[in-house]
Amino acid sequence: MTTSHYIAGRWVEGQGSDCISVSEPALGLPFAELMAASVAQVDQAVAAARDALPTWKKVSASTRAAFLRGFAEQLGQRRAELITLQMRNNGKPRHEAEIDLDDAVATFAYYAELAEQLPSKNRDVPLAAAGFTARTRLEPVGVVGLIVPWNFPLVTSAWKLAPALAAGCTVVLKPSEVTPLIEQTYGQIADALGLPAGVLNIVNGKAETGAALSSHNGLDKLSFTGSNSVGSQVMRSASAQCRPVTLELGGKSAIVVFDDCDPDQAVEWIVAGITWNAGQMCSATSRLLVQDGIADALLPRLQAALEKLRVGNPLTEEVDMGPLTSQAQWLKVASYFATAREEGLQCLAGGQALDREGWFVSPTLYADVPKDSRLWTEEIFGPVLCARRFATEEQAIAEANDSRFGLVATVCSADLERAERVADALEVGHVWINSVQAVFVETSWGGTKGSGIGRELGPWGLSGYQSVKHVTRCLG
Repeated sequence: MTTSHYIAGRWVEGQGSDCISVSEPALGLPFAELMAASVAQVDQAVAAARDALPTWKKVSASTRAAFLRGFAEQLGQRRAELITLQMRNNGKPRHEAEIDLDDAVATFAYYAELAEQLPSKNRDVPLAAAGFTARTRLEPVGVVGLIVPWNFPLVTSAWKLAPALAAGCTVVLKPSEVTPLIEQTYGQIADALGLPAGVLNIVNGKAETGAALSSHNGLDKLSFTGSNSVGSQVMRSASAQCRPVTLELGGKSAIVVFDDCDPDQAVEWIVAGITWNAGQMCSATSRLLVQDGIADALLPRLQAALEKLRVGNPLTEEVDMGPLTSQAQWLKVASYFATAREEGLQCLAGGQALDREGWFVSPTLYADVPKDSRLWTEEIFGPVLCARRFATEEQAIAEANDSRFGLVATVCSADLERAERVADALEVGHVWINSVQAVFVETSWGGTKGSGIGRELGPWGLSGYQSVKHVTRCLG
C-alpha cells in the first residue's frame, strides 16, 4: 500500500522515513505496510486545504449537506468490508464493529441535517441603544487538523470530519499509525462523490507526522483525541500559534451501584462498561463503587459473568471480547497485572495475559482496591475493573469525584430521584443512569478536569468548527 496518502484530491506515495506495519491483533502478526508521509507532504496537505477553503466555505449549505449524505450512503454500501476490517485490524467482535459502522453513518446523516439549517443561524441581534443594527454571522473557523486514535477509527474521525465539513472547514486528517487503513475509506468516498480537491486530505504517519501537523502554522484549529501525554504536547504546539483546540483525552470513570439495584441487571451494565472494545475506551467505567448492602450479592455474580465471557479471534470464533489492539497496549496492561501482584490486590477474576497467539488478556476484577493504588487512579485502557465499597450517597459522590479525570460516569439505582441527584453531583461530561454506554449523535461528548477541552457531537460539535462574527451598522 504505497499510495496511502490523499492530498489535493490525489493518492500519493509516502515519502517519510517511517514504515508503518499494520497488524492483526488476534494473531499478533502484520498484514500490511505503508510508508509514512514526510513533513513536506504534511505541508502540501495543509496548503491544499488552505487553497480549497475560499471556495468550499462559500458552497451552499444544501450542497455541503448533499456531500455529507453521500458519505453516509457510501459507508453503508461498504458495510461488509468495513466491518471485517474493524474486526481484523482492531480485534473488535462483530457486534461492536457493526455498531461502529452504524455510528459513523448516523454522524454524517445528522450533520447533513444541521448543515441545511445553517442559513437560519445568521440572525439579527436586538440592541438596547438606538441608531444601530447588529447581526450575527457563523463562519467556518478555517483549516483544521484532525488527529484521531486507534481504539475507534472510522467513528472518531466521523465525529470530527462531518461537523467540520458541515461548517465549511477544510481538513487534514491524520489517522493512528496502529489503525491507518480504515480511514482511507474517506478518501475513496471523496473521490467517488467528487468532493472538491483539497477539502479533505489524509496523511498517515507516526509521531513525526503528528508533530508536523499539530505545530503547523497553516492551521486555524486542531482537534485531537488520544492520550493525555500526547494531548499536552498538542496543546503546547497550539499555544505557540495561539490556536484553538478541542481535546478529548483520558478517563478513569466510576460506575456507582446502589443497594436497591437488581444485582443481575447491575452486572450487565458493569460488564459492558469495562469489556466493550476490550476496555480500550476513554469512557471505560473502570472504578466500581458498590454500596455495602449489595456488595456481597453483586461481586460473586460479577466474577462469574467475567469468567464466562468468550474471549477470542472475532474472525474465526463467536466472541464477547477480542484482543487488545496492539502489542504495546498488551504489554501495558500486563504491567498493571504485575503492579497488582506487587500491591497485593485481591483478584477475583482474570489478572493475566492469556497463553495463546495474539494480544489477549482476561477480563479482570480486583476487590477492595485502596484509593492510593495505581490501578485505582491511573487509566489502564484494558478490561481491568477495580471495586470499592461505600456506605452513603455522599461518600459515593465524593469518591467518584476524587479523580483527576472527569469524562463519564454511570449511576445504577431503582430510586430514580436519587439517581438523577447523584448524576447532577458528578463532575463529568456525560452520565448514564441504569444503562450501558449508549452514545447518540444528538448528545454532547467530552469531559471536565484532565479529560479534555470542548465538546463533540450534537450542535456543540458543529459550533466547535464555527467562528462567531457580529456586524454592527450605524443608521445615522
